[in-house]
Amino acid sequence: MTSGPYAVTVPKGYRIGAWEVREPLASGAFATVYHAVRYATQERGLPRRAALKFLPTGTRTPRQLHHLRDLAEREVKVLRRLRSPRLIRMYDTLTVDDPDRPELDGATVLVLERAEESLDAVLDRSAVPEAAPVLLAQICEGLHQLHHAGWVHGDLKPANVLMMADGSVRLGDFNTAAELEGTHAYAPAFATPDYTPPELLWPEIDERGTRVRPSADVWAFGVLAHLTLTGALPLPGGTPEARADAAMRYARGREELRLSPELPAAWRDIIRDCLAPQSADRVPAKALLRRAEQAAGVSGSPRLARHRPRFRHRHPVLTAVLTAAALGTTVTAVAVHGHVTAQDGTPVYAALPKEHAFPTGPTGNVVYGYHHCPQDSICFFSEHNGNGLMCAWHGDDPAVAYFRNTGFRPADADRRRTAQRTGCTPVNSMGNLAGTYAPRSHKLIDSCSSFTAVLDYLTPW
Repeated sequence: MTSGPYAVTVPKGYRIGAWEVREPLASGAFATVYHAVRYATQERGLPRRAALKFLPTGTRTPRQLHHLRDLAEREVKVLRRLRSPRLIRMYDTLTVDDPDRPELDGATVLVLERAEESLDAVLDRSAVPEAAPVLLAQICEGLHQLHHAGWVHGDLKPANVLMMADGSVRLGDFNTAAELEGTHAYAPAFATPDYTPPELLWPEIDERGTRVRPSADVWAFGVLAHLTLTGALPLPGGTPEARADAAMRYARGREELRLSPELPAAWRDIIRDCLAPQSADRVPAKALLRRAEQAAGVSGSPRLARHRPRFRHRHPVLTAVLTAAALGTTVTAVAVHGHVTAQDGTPVYAALPKEHAFPTGPTGNVVYGYHHCPQDSICFFSEHNGNGLMCAWHGDDPAVAYFRNTGFRPADADRRRTAQRTGCTPVNSMGNLAGTYAPRSHKLIDSCSSFTAVLDYLTPW
């Protein structure tokens, strides 16, 4: 636990929304994170425990207020738009309304997934953790997910790598994250010197901030990986300023990069490619992930879907028919059918939402299985509540229709008995199919509102 002083001091027992504040977990220059428990039992869909990140807005100058508001908005934007297994999850955002506490009044509060500790705390206990290679592979996975979605983290370091109760890794703290506009993004002029690439140590800054590339995160990963695997930073110097000078000399060709002899051979070339002096020469996150997984000896993570432009035919029925024909020719469709008709007779679906939807299990804990489903994908699981093996369609279609018969047709369809029609699931929902039946086929369609028209089109009356 971090000892004071704190960027934001919140008394123990303070309540906001459905949460009661407990002990502080961590504090930085702009925010403080507190452990919180849910006291409002009527608030369903929320976990029992969470982390509340307070970003202050009170007792500040107008310039400071603008800066803090920008940091809060950046983090909220990232966490609302991205749902990836290696990125910390956000359940809600709140605003403190408490005029009697001017230091808190107006503060933005992010309700986040509760982590056990940071990688920074792990390294304090053990300079070279035994599980370091596996942790680094998971960090790479989070970095790839972030870059693939079009974002740059901007402040990757051990304090922003969060360890969960099961030992897995999440990336957190997106205050300085920036969305790519082509090859660059514009980030606040703030970073941690030891993890900042040479080109950003003395950057040009305009009214939009500093121009950064994803390669800046790759450099930061190289530094972090060297530290995690050897217990030492890769550049010489007794202070951050001295190490920054060494980084500039290295970037200008005046000094060679001397990696630690304790660095495992499997990681030496990887880290050297991450720390290339020119940003264009650094390995992209996708290739970095595969190399890191190989060096760590772990199985490859699922490949992310390609970003594709949406296609919508003007006629929804024709669009549905064309989609069904396309799915009928793919191996994926066969594999998904196998999971939908699971042996226990309980077919399951999950269509990952962009906003909040966190079903809870019988103990009140959040069920995370659904969140293995990439954003904007329709996923099928072999077990209840998003557990078990999964197949997914990575597409842009917003709904999936279910049929009790093969060939995308209702079983014993009767126009007067609409209850026999299995149903339709919009993409912004998740859950388990009701009833004891198992659908025999399914298809992606334009929208659930067109489901009746699809049935009418496919079924002779």
